[in-house]
Parts: sequence; C-alpha cells; structure tokens
Amino acid sequence: MKIEEIIAASGNTGKIREIEKIFRGASIIPMREAGFDEEIEETGSSFRENALIKARTVCRRLGKPALADDSGLCVDFLGGAPGIYSARFSGEGDSGNRQLLLKRMRDAHDRRAHFECAVCLYLPDGRMLFGVGRTDGRILEEERGTRGFGYDPLFFSDDLEKSFGEATAREKNKVSHRARALKDLMQKLELLG
Repeated sequence: MKIEEIIAASGNTGKIREIEKIFRGASIIPMREAGFDEEIEETGSSFRENALIKARTVCRRLGKPALADDSGLCVDFLGGAPGIYSARFSGEGDSGNRQLLLKRMRDAHDRRAHFECAVCLYLPDGRMLFGVGRTDGRILEEERGTRGFGYDPLFFSDDLEKSFGEATAREKNKVSHRARALKDLMQKLELLG
C-alpha cells in the first residue's frame, strides 16, 4: 500500500525526527503543521490503546492518514513502571523523570529494563495497522551522554553496549523500540500491497 502523506500525531519533536528518519516512502507532516494543535488525552491502559486513540483522533479531524506511537520505559524492579506513564512520571519533564527514576532505583540490584513501543497507522476509511517493538537494556546509576531525549542518558542498551544518550541518532535508530515498531508496521503495509 502506497501512502504519500502521513500526519504524525505527536507534538514531541524528538519522536517526529525519529519517525522521519525511519519511516521512508511518505512525507511525514507534524500534526501542528497540518492544523491540529489540541492535546489528546491518553486514556488507554496500554501503549497500543494510546497509539490508537491519538492516530484515530487526528485522522478523523484532518481526513488524512495519521501515525501515532505510544512508548515508554518498563523497569523490572518497579514492576514495569513507569510504563504508559513514562512521559509524566514525575510531572516535571524529562530531567525530573530521570531524577525520580534514579531515586526509586537507588537500592535496586535488578536494573533490567526495556523500552516498548506500539505504533498505529489509522486510515480515513477506518482501517488501522499496528506495529510493535522492544529494545532491552538496564538502568544506569548515573546519566551518561547528552544525546537523545527522555530517559536516553540512563538507559544502557544491550544492543549498542552504551547508553542511548551516548549513541548517535543513526546508532539508536537501528535498534530502538520505535525503529523496530515502525519496521514492523512497514512490513505489514508492504503485505497489503
């Protein structure tokens, strides 16, 4: 299936940059540039549900294919938290989220964690496609690197053997949860012809 223009149902510039670099073959337009500037309440109980809510809302409002993702950091020691609440874990932005995570992990012996992502492409005819991705690693005891966004400086990637904060965008995009979810989605699109 060939889609020439997709609205990225996100206001997160870091995510949009990753989507543009990974999802080739279509023009990716940030939702604000396309005329949608409302906040979408993420009321789902899973990454998949939240991705669907965002993509469907933007697609129905603008009448164009919309792509949304929902992703987060799942820490074994915290029972999978912050999970779907990753972006609003502390209520104080990326730096506050990292500081709260370090505080909660202070005495943790098990530092295993993974990033998980679900992406949804919602089409004007009501069809929807999903992709999922995951990348494994562990939580560091202190931040390493200044690249990326969110929890990247605290997440040590098993694939890269360094933190996402130390990785180049190209390195991260080869192994990230979002890259894997988008590749999964692209394979499903190709199957549709």
